[in-house]
Amino acid sequence: MRLHFGVPDLDRAPIALTIGNFDGVHRGHQAMLARLRAAGRRLGVSTAVMSFEPHPREFFRPQDAPPRLTSLREKVELLRAEGIDELFVCHFSATFASQSPQAFIDQLLVRRLRTRWLLVGDDFRFGARRAGDYALLAFNGTQQDFAVEAQDTVEDGNDRISSSRIRELLAAGDMEHAAHLLGRPWHLSGRIAHGDKVGRTWGFPTANLPLRHRRVPVTGIFAARLTGPDGVARPGVASLGTRPAVKTAGLQLLETFLFDFNGDLYGQRVQVELLHKFRDEASFSDLDALRAQIAIDAANARAYFAALPG
Repeated sequence: MRLHFGVPDLDRAPIALTIGNFDGVHRGHQAMLARLRAAGRRLGVSTAVMSFEPHPREFFRPQDAPPRLTSLREKVELLRAEGIDELFVCHFSATFASQSPQAFIDQLLVRRLRTRWLLVGDDFRFGARRAGDYALLAFNGTQQDFAVEAQDTVEDGNDRISSSRIRELLAAGDMEHAAHLLGRPWHLSGRIAHGDKVGRTWGFPTANLPLRHRRVPVTGIFAARLTGPDGVARPGVASLGTRPAVKTAGLQLLETFLFDFNGDLYGQRVQVELLHKFRDEASFSDLDALRAQIAIDAANARAYFAALPG
C-alpha cells in the first residue's frame, strides 16, 4: 500500500475511493473496504482511502474529543492488511476545513484524485460548516462522471457497529464484545522501553510500552497476549494506566508480564492484545499488598488462558 501525506498533484489513473476516519478499522469499516475492493476489481482501477489527521473532532473541540481506538500507525497497518492500494492522510487544518464543499469535489476528488467511484457513509458531511452531503456528491457525480454510493450502518443483531459503540464497550471493560465488533481483540502497539525494574525484583519482570500522551478508552488489569517481531503470540497479564499503586501521578503505561519468558524485548516493536479485564487500577496500603495482588492477577490470567478452547 502506498502511503501519501496529503494529495500529491500528480498525473494519475482513475481510482475507486472511500473517505472516513476509520478509527479502529472495525467490522463496519471492513464492510466498506470490501465494497471498495470489489468496485476496484469491477472497474479495473486501484483502490484508495482518504483519512484525516488529526481527527476533525480533535481539531474543532480537542477537550471533548474521544480517545482513539488506533494510533495513526496502527490504522495504517490495519488498512494495509485490508489490501488497499493507496492511503491519503490529509492534514485537517483551518484551511482544509474552510474549503467549500464544491471545491472539495472539484479540486480533490475530480482534478487531483480522478475519482471514478466513491463510497461514503450514509451520514458523511464535508466542507465548510459541514455543508456538503451525499446529495451534493451524487449530483456532481452525474455531472462529472463518477459514481457515488452510500454505506448504511453495519449492525450485529441490534448492535450498531461503530467506533463510538466500541469505545463504550471498552470503557465498560467488555473486551470480548468490543473484540467481536472490531473483528479482532483490541490492541496497543509500540516499542518496549526500560522501566523502573520494580516488578523484576518481585519476580514479575514486565515489558513496558510507554503511551506518552496518547489517551486510551480503558484502563485496568487484563489477560493479555504480546506479539513481537518473531510473530509468536505470548500470553501474560498486563496493567494499563497510570500505576496509582506505585506513583501518585504519571503518564499512562502498558506493562505486560509474560509467562515463562526470559527473552530481551527492549527496543523491539510489539503488539499487545488486551483480551479480558479482571479489575480496575487500585492503590494499596503497602508494597507487600501490591505484590500479593500481582500474584493473584497473574494466577487469574494463567487460569483464563488455560480455560480457552484449544
